[in-house]
Amino acid sequence: MIAQTYTIEEKRELLFPGHLACQGCGATIAMRYVLKALGKETVVVIPACCWSIISGLFPSSCLDVPLIHTAFETAASTATGVRAGLDAQGKEDVNVLAWAGDGGTFDIGFQALSGAAERNENILYCCYDNEAYMNTGIQRSSATPIGAWTTTTQKGALEDRPKKDIVSIMAAHGIPYVATANVAFPEDLYRKAKKAAEIKGMKFIHILSPCPTGWRIPSSESIEVARLATLAGVFPLYEVENGRKVTITYKPPKKTPVTGYLASQGRFRLMSDREKRLIQKNVDDFWKRLIKKSKN
Repeated sequence: MIAQTYTIEEKRELLFPGHLACQGCGATIAMRYVLKALGKETVVVIPACCWSIISGLFPSSCLDVPLIHTAFETAASTATGVRAGLDAQGKEDVNVLAWAGDGGTFDIGFQALSGAAERNENILYCCYDNEAYMNTGIQRSSATPIGAWTTTTQKGALEDRPKKDIVSIMAAHGIPYVATANVAFPEDLYRKAKKAAEIKGMKFIHILSPCPTGWRIPSSESIEVARLATLAGVFPLYEVENGRKVTITYKPPKKTPVTGYLASQGRFRLMSDREKRLIQKNVDDFWKRLIKKSKN
């Protein structure tokens, strides 16, 4: 386990105030810290997602770095092209950041993401995960967890399939670096983005980013709810290097029951006790497997 003593020494802000995000948006907090880690020499590629709106209307942008908007399914392939163009100009020290939501990562953009990983493209791909298609109306994605309500939930039913394990899928490609992060643990997120920038090849960071609107929480409680996800083991923080070496970067002093995390959000209010017990079992089983992998 890595102790949480890492500090954020970068004072420069590359995310301007006045952006168009909702209050309490986790995706905006995530962008702020990742850009602090990567620095000014960065090009950002954004497909259709909340950040298509947050960044502002062309030709304006709330980011103090070059920004390219692209189609929903093409974040990784566009970033690959940007990387090739920069390398052809001898600008190998410029970071290329693909920045997409869970819909554009787990679902619509996965073919391009998998292809870039298979080729080990020298880009950093960050998925800010708010667990649904929030920008277009809170529709279900394959990142939506069991028991969650969305606007495409059938009447009398809730999401009954487990969330896709995107980290294990990406690690299975054997790329140099895969990690999870949470906006409620900014030092851990910053350290991982900084580490990724120093690694040549494909890097993938999965960031839990609460959405007050979709999660049905007060905007003032975004960070606290996100923190509960990690304390309960619902969203553990760890990294996988070269598809093999697993390191847990934060181990809660005492894991809290998942019921506290679930009760904090209106999207889970229709869950049955049976579903809550199932989630607790899934979380406990995953944590045991993670501990075992980290010791191998």
